Amino acid sequence: MIVILVVLHVVISIFLILVVLVQQGKGADLAGAFGGGGSQTAFGSRGATTLLHKLTTTFFILFVLTSISLAIMQAHPRSSIMGNTPAAPAKK
Repeated sequence: MIVILVVLHVVISIFLILVVLVQQGKGADLAGAFGGGGSQTAFGSRGATTLLHKLTTTFFILFVLTSISLAIMQAHPRSSIMGNTPAAPAKK
Protein backbone atom coordinates (compact mmCIF):
# COMPACT_ATOMS: atom_id res chain seq x y z
CA MET A 1 0.00 0.00 0.00
CA ILE A 2 2.80 2.40 0.86
CA VAL A 3 4.60 1.67 -2.41
CA ILE A 4 1.49 2.57 -4.41
CA LEU A 5 1.04 5.75 -2.39
CA VAL A 6 4.70 6.75 -2.87
CA VAL A 7 4.45 6.21 -6.64
CA LEU A 8 1.22 8.25 -6.73
CA HIS A 9 2.90 10.99 -4.65
CA VAL A 10 5.85 11.18 -7.05
CA VAL A 11 3.56 11.36 -10.10
CA ILE A 12 1.46 14.10 -8.47
CA SER A 13 4.64 16.00 -7.57
CA ILE A 14 5.91 15.88 -11.15
CA PHE A 15 2.56 17.06 -12.54
CA LEU A 16 2.41 19.85 -9.94
CA ILE A 17 5.89 21.04 -10.90
CA LEU A 18 5.00 20.99 -14.60
CA VAL A 19 1.70 22.83 -14.13
CA VAL A 20 3.35 25.54 -12.02
CA LEU A 21 6.17 26.00 -14.53
CA VAL A 22 3.77 26.31 -17.47
CA GLN A 23 1.77 29.11 -15.84
CA GLN A 24 2.37 32.70 -16.74
CA GLY A 25 3.35 35.00 -13.88
CA LYS A 26 1.37 38.05 -12.73
CA GLY A 27 3.78 40.59 -14.17
CA ALA A 28 4.79 38.61 -17.22
CA ASP A 29 3.89 41.29 -19.77
CA LEU A 30 6.33 43.93 -21.06
CA ALA A 31 5.17 46.60 -18.58
CA GLY A 32 5.75 44.20 -15.68
CA ALA A 33 9.36 43.74 -16.73
CA PHE A 34 10.07 47.44 -16.13
CA GLY A 35 8.01 47.83 -12.97
CA GLY A 36 4.98 49.48 -14.52
CA GLY A 37 2.16 47.36 -13.16
CA GLY A 38 -0.56 49.65 -14.44
CA SER A 39 -3.14 48.25 -12.07
CA GLN A 40 -4.98 50.40 -9.54
CA THR A 41 -5.86 47.57 -7.17
CA ALA A 42 -3.84 46.81 -4.06
CA PHE A 43 -3.01 43.19 -4.89
CA GLY A 44 -3.12 43.20 -8.68
CA SER A 45 -5.87 42.37 -11.08
CA ARG A 46 -7.70 39.09 -10.67
CA GLY A 47 -8.94 37.57 -13.90
CA ALA A 48 -11.11 34.56 -14.46
CA THR A 49 -9.89 31.27 -13.06
CA THR A 50 -8.06 29.42 -15.79
CA LEU A 51 -7.69 25.72 -16.35
CA LEU A 52 -4.07 25.87 -15.20
CA HIS A 53 -5.13 27.52 -11.94
CA LYS A 54 -7.69 24.78 -11.32
CA LEU A 55 -5.12 22.09 -12.11
CA THR A 56 -2.62 23.70 -9.76
CA THR A 57 -5.16 23.79 -6.95
CA THR A 58 -6.20 20.19 -7.58
CA PHE A 59 -2.65 18.84 -7.70
CA PHE A 60 -1.72 20.84 -4.60
CA ILE A 61 -4.63 19.34 -2.64
CA LEU A 62 -3.69 15.84 -3.83
CA PHE A 63 -0.05 16.50 -2.92
CA VAL A 64 -0.99 17.55 0.61
CA LEU A 65 -3.33 14.58 1.06
CA THR A 66 -0.73 12.06 -0.09
CA SER A 67 1.92 13.73 2.09
CA ILE A 68 -0.30 13.49 5.17
CA SER A 69 -1.25 9.90 4.33
CA LEU A 70 2.39 8.88 3.97
CA ALA A 71 3.30 10.59 7.24
CA ILE A 72 0.49 8.81 9.10
CA MET A 73 1.38 5.44 7.59
CA GLN A 74 5.05 5.82 8.53
CA ALA A 75 4.19 6.92 12.08
CA HIS A 76 2.27 3.75 12.90
CA PRO A 77 4.53 0.74 13.47
CA ARG A 78 3.86 -2.09 11.11
CA SER A 79 3.73 -5.62 12.40
CA SER A 80 6.49 -8.00 11.45
CA ILE A 81 5.97 -11.29 9.69
CA MET A 82 7.99 -12.98 12.42
CA GLY A 83 6.01 -11.31 15.21
CA ASN A 84 3.27 -13.95 15.23
CA THR A 85 5.50 -17.05 15.22
CA PRO A 86 5.94 -18.88 18.53
CA ALA A 87 9.34 -18.65 20.16
CA ALA A 88 11.66 -21.62 19.89
CA PRO A 89 11.96 -23.71 23.06
CA ALA A 90 15.05 -22.94 25.10
CA LYS A 91 17.70 -25.68 25.22
CA LYS A 92 19.00 -26.70 28.64
